[in-house]
Formats: sequence, structure tokens, C-alpha cells
Amino acid sequence: MKIAFATNDLVHIDAHFGWAKKIVVYDVTPERYQFLETLEFSGNLQEDGNEDKLVPKLAALADCTIVYVAAIGGSAAARLIQKNVTPIKSRSEEDEIDDVLTKFVELLNGNPPPWLRKALKQKPNVIDELDTELDAEPETESELEGATV
Repeated sequence: MKIAFATNDLVHIDAHFGWAKKIVVYDVTPERYQFLETLEFSGNLQEDGNEDKLVPKLAALADCTIVYVAAIGGSAAARLIQKNVTPIKSRSEEDEIDDVLTKFVELLNGNPPPWLRKALKQKPNVIDELDTELDAEPETESELEGATV
């Protein structure tokens, strides 16, 4: 799954979603996390009421499951949720991206909380691949004969 972070310094979750000039994206699996890219945005991002500034960010984050932010407006949060991207507000601007990613790897190896299971189910390519492997019906008679019920 892809997790994004609104950041000013590439270390902390310290940027307001609408104002963020940088959003870093990581791929997270039960084995590890890996940096994918830094998305950069320009223009007058601090202009309140300018919903157009969100369009490039929403498009860039469409394949993410979660985006962490220091703060986010109601309209931006609603638009992310419509795209099945779960916005999460950090507890503090001192929260470090690496710490959150390490906890996510642990969560994926254990019993994820209900909100995370819900977010994962909204992204078909994450959970459905696992479900498809587990729920695959036998394709041949020999596979059917070897199946146990």
C-alpha cells in the first residue's frame, strides 16, 4: 500500500495538506517500507478558498491508501475520502515519518485496527490480491480432488 506524508522538511509530518509544497510517498508492505517519490507543488498554496490548488494533489495521491497531514480543511478531507484515500492528522508536527512507517509495518504483521482494515478494503489492489489467492476456486479436477473442506 502507498502512504503519503505532507512535510516541510522530509522528516516530520509538519505540513498543512492544502499548503504543502512537498508530499513524500512510500510503499509499505508487511516486510518493509520503501521511499517511492517526493511530489512537489508550487503556486500560491496558502490562499484559502482556492479549491483549484487541491486538484493536482488529489490527482497525484489517487493511488495512495492513506495521507498523513499536520492539518487539513474539511473540503480537502472530503475530496480525499471520495477518492478512497484516508486522511489522518498527525498528533504533533514533531511526529517523524520513519516512526509512523515502522508502526505500519508492525500493524500489517499483526491485527490491524478496524479503521486500517477499512482503508485497505477501499483500495482493491491491496486486499483483493490476498483474497483472490485465498479464495481461488480449483481450476482443474485434480486440484478439486486434492482440496479439503
